[in-house]
Amino acid sequence: MLQFIPVLVLMILFFVMMFGIGFILNMLMKTTWFPCYLFVIVILPAVVYSLWNRDEATLWAHISSFQLVDYLTGVAGLAGAFLSGWAIHTLRVRGFKMF
Repeated sequence: MLQFIPVLVLMILFFVMMFGIGFILNMLMKTTWFPCYLFVIVILPAVVYSLWNRDEATLWAHISSFQLVDYLTGVAGLAGAFLSGWAIHTLRVRGFKMF
């Protein structure tokens, strides 16, 4: 149980960070789903490339070397980006012109 607490804290941090960044980007750029696209197209490949083990030749060997913690934090970040888009969309539908 004690080993899961840092993972839970890391997941919450990534969720809150991506929600906050996504919310601000949505307000400034007047987009809704841009943070989700940004996360999948820019951030995930940048993380995979920066952690690339040069000894492993194939992409699948590199991706399979990640642990469950890596995937959980990635999913938490993507969920934060998605929920920021959903929150902005809901605010716009309900008539808040600032968003």
